[in-house]
Amino acid sequence: MTIKTRPLAPQDLDAVVAIDAVLTGRTRRAYFERRLAAALRQPALHLQFAADIDGALAGHALARVLEGEFGRTRPALRLEVISVARAAQGRGVGRALHAALEAAARKRSIGELHTAAPWRDSAMLRFLAGAGYALADDLVLDSALRGNPLLARPESFSSPSRDKTGDPNDWSAPRANDFERLARDIADVRLLSAKDIDDVVRIDHHVTGRDRRAYVQHALDEALRESGVRISLAARMDGVMAGYVMARADLGDFGRTEPVAVIDTLGVAPEYAHRGVGHALLQQLFLNLDALRIERVETVVAVQAIPLLHFFLDTGFAPAQRLAFVKDLP
Repeated sequence: MTIKTRPLAPQDLDAVVAIDAVLTGRTRRAYFERRLAAALRQPALHLQFAADIDGALAGHALARVLEGEFGRTRPALRLEVISVARAAQGRGVGRALHAALEAAARKRSIGELHTAAPWRDSAMLRFLAGAGYALADDLVLDSALRGNPLLARPESFSSPSRDKTGDPNDWSAPRANDFERLARDIADVRLLSAKDIDDVVRIDHHVTGRDRRAYVQHALDEALRESGVRISLAARMDGVMAGYVMARADLGDFGRTEPVAVIDTLGVAPEYAHRGVGHALLQQLFLNLDALRIERVETVVAVQAIPLLHFFLDTGFAPAQRLAFVKDLP
């Protein structure tokens, strides 16, 4: 038996979907169609491999290049899917696919592989351990929209106007009043658009201290074109962009079989910090997701990012039932 690995091709779609459907018990064609189309559109950001035995597809692996999510300072590769046909399991197909990903990553000077898996998925945990992964210094956080404090008790959010009397837009009065405002009322929150690129780059530069226009352009393109649902948002105050959130709602990453919204990037301009912009963005995001019948939101935060971690915990997130893993490539 000879296992041959090669780049995944558009004509592999039906076989990929068929292998996945047997393993997961449902079809996820729309997800794989989007990922294959994204790889054709942005080949520099995607590594996708097939493994053949006797000319037939026996497995596949899909990975995405990470450039700067939440302030990342060096490129990494995120393993999103690795699947082996049931009849070919135990024959080294998964190892061959992962070796192909590693070799391709090294050619691109990528030094880390990242992924996530449910802590109860013993088969995947054994595979990752055998492939040399270790627990990452990241926390996978998630929140069910039902019961989230930004939706369950929107009136409890404190905004500057609630500490003043009279007109809710008059922030000069010294006494408390009866005006109750939703978090999203603090800012004008709308869908993020391609014309917002300069504002997003400006905020990202203020937050990170680096010019990451290339990363922002790729992330914005993915948020607007590759996502299953357009849910990325921008918040404006005083006619100026004060913050943004890039998110995607999809079905398929890391073996998920139910739709989950994933927050990839969140940024608030320093001059608008501590004014409720982040809360406004997330509250509107959660309302949009709830209307789309998406029940859960997920993100990944480095344990060293204490302010960001506190923010997500304050908005109803908690450690998920998934673990983050990393492998260093020598």
